[in-house]
Amino acid sequence: MADGDEGTDLRGLVARGRAHYLAGEFDQAAVCLNDVLRGKAAYADVYDMLGVIHHQAGRLDEAEAMFRQALRLNPSYTEAALNLVVTCNDLGKYAEAKTIYENAMAAVVQAPRELDPFIKGKIANMHAEVGATYRAVGAYEDAVREYEKALALCPTFADLRTELGKTLHELGDLPGAIRELELVRAEQPRFTPGRIHLGLSYLAAGRREDAAAQWHAVLEADAANRSARMYLAMLEGSQDGRPDGGPGASSPGRPA
Repeated sequence: MADGDEGTDLRGLVARGRAHYLAGEFDQAAVCLNDVLRGKAAYADVYDMLGVIHHQAGRLDEAEAMFRQALRLNPSYTEAALNLVVTCNDLGKYAEAKTIYENAMAAVVQAPRELDPFIKGKIANMHAEVGATYRAVGAYEDAVREYEKALALCPTFADLRTELGKTLHELGDLPGAIRELELVRAEQPRFTPGRIHLGLSYLAAGRREDAAAQWHAVLEADAANRSARMYLAMLEGSQDGRPDGGPGASSPGRPA
């Protein structure tokens, strides 16, 4: 076979493998993509796709090797880097995963091009996971920075902004918490967690009527919402001189 014909055949294998991969037909995709590797072709995306296939099958060591080879071929391949971070975490290589993640983020900052929305979402969620970890150990200022990084990438993610508002509340920055949670309410008024926690921030700031209004709004949309019912019962109980809501008050639960 002439060199040109061989190159054309390899490109055809890559195209067929990618089509199977995107269709979720991983067994057929793996056949095509492994044939590409046997042809000595150096395609970073082929290694990345095979890495995902191995990861989905639980072959984590093989997945790690594939993602590393993809990055050797293309060090700025953000998706492969993030896939490698996930795989290293799954393998318990947390320090290494952190280093890879930080390097990927540094490359993103330096890159002049606009990121794909899917990649932005993945990176934003990773910042949010780091933020949640900081928050869990009481490092609220570090958590706030991570949530702000996440929102810089995906400013319309109401769940991330709600987590930022909750963290600011726990940090003692009630004006900041209210600002973020009011923005959630303005952009997505039917997003229940945002309303619930806006009510809590209003209550902490002494704005009892505003707090009650948020929880009543939640109950208008979802009459069975336990968190809204519990907080309203607590609020009404404290007005009656019963801070715990009195007999029959709902049991504490995690806010919706």
